[in-house]
Amino acid sequence: MTTSPPRDGARPILDMNAFDPATTGSAAVQRRLSNFGAASVLFYRQPIEMVSAKGAWMTAKDGTRYLDFYNNVPSVGHSHPKVAQAVAEQIQKINIHTRYIVPIVDTYIEALKSHLPEPLSNIAMTCSGSEANDLAIRVAQAATGGQGIIVTETAYHGNTGLVTEVSPSSLKRGSLPPHVIAVPPPSRHHYGSEIAKGFRTSVETALAEFARRGIRPAALLVDSIFSSDGIFADPPGFLTDAVATIRAAGGLFIADEVQPGFGRTGEAFWGFERHGIIPDLVTMGKPMGNGFPMAALAARPEYLDRFCADVGYFNTFGGNPVAAAAGLAVLEVIRDEALQANARTIGALLQDGLREIAAVDARVSDVRGAGLFIGIDLSDEHSGRPDPDLTVRVMDAMRQQAVLIGAAGRYGATLKVRPPLCLNEAEAAQFITCFKTALSR
Repeated sequence: MTTSPPRDGARPILDMNAFDPATTGSAAVQRRLSNFGAASVLFYRQPIEMVSAKGAWMTAKDGTRYLDFYNNVPSVGHSHPKVAQAVAEQIQKINIHTRYIVPIVDTYIEALKSHLPEPLSNIAMTCSGSEANDLAIRVAQAATGGQGIIVTETAYHGNTGLVTEVSPSSLKRGSLPPHVIAVPPPSRHHYGSEIAKGFRTSVETALAEFARRGIRPAALLVDSIFSSDGIFADPPGFLTDAVATIRAAGGLFIADEVQPGFGRTGEAFWGFERHGIIPDLVTMGKPMGNGFPMAALAARPEYLDRFCADVGYFNTFGGNPVAAAAGLAVLEVIRDEALQANARTIGALLQDGLREIAAVDARVSDVRGAGLFIGIDLSDEHSGRPDPDLTVRVMDAMRQQAVLIGAAGRYGATLKVRPPLCLNEAEAAQFITCFKTALSR
């Protein structure tokens, strides 16, 4: 259990292969830095200026076409025509807040609810996953009367003030506040083969520490595929015991589906479904609008009732009709193009190919995940220790072959594979070939 960000060689995720502002960049880079200042986050030491994107591909200003294995926001494919058309048509009709009734908003919410467990019948629309997680924490604290939040040690849940406090991976210095405790993620490194038992024990230890501090627990908050921690999906069901433990202590379970949701894991529409549990609160965002900014909190009505009795909630842009049109189009594309099934099929092909590489190259120390959300651990072939320097070299070598990919995990030594759900067999094979080449450089 940790109460502060790890510093034993750990690397903040946004620092992995990031542009060094001290170096000389192009005029476009300098323009960005002058506008964004210290808040600028650019990928690669030589940033790419993009001009267009379609399907699983992005095109740079110099004409290079990049196979995108990094961006999980345009999940049904970059610039999907059905989403673009829905947005264009709706914005020409009406786009206003939810204090007026515009039928497409309720049509969308009902379509979204058809993918959720029945108890989660109330939806609060927001504009970002950060807002959704911020609201979920506030609802959990109001519903339970507690303040304590349990997260994992390299978690990222957003960037509002409240949510940054429960995002250890965001903190470059300092400690987590007393009401937040970070526990090790559900990995074999920490728990061996007893993932469910070990993770439950970590939650129990955190609860005991809260008791020592005189803090009542409010929630266990996890990204249900633990993407920032390095991607831990298996075995299915390992979350069940930990969820039962937090509920027995009077807290709630918040499933952060901002990254694993909307069919990405292949086997289920939501990450929590793989564990056979019904959360108390579910947050979602990123792929929800395929690039149009929208997010939401799904809640059991009794919890939202308690929160709204004291504070209430309204979001000017959350749930606007254009967002609803984008979201409805995304759900229809996932259904009509069988993208959840495609994630399962193509994801299995990718994992098979990656495991073949791992069988002959000790530097690929683990391959794990579900559907089109896969983690590839890279390690020193002699010591077996995580090798973030190798990870950066591989990312650079992949970029040289026009493939985009990012990193995750405590040490930044896990390649995070999350291409658009429309990825096809040829594109998956191209990735495998490029990865082999990158390891040989």
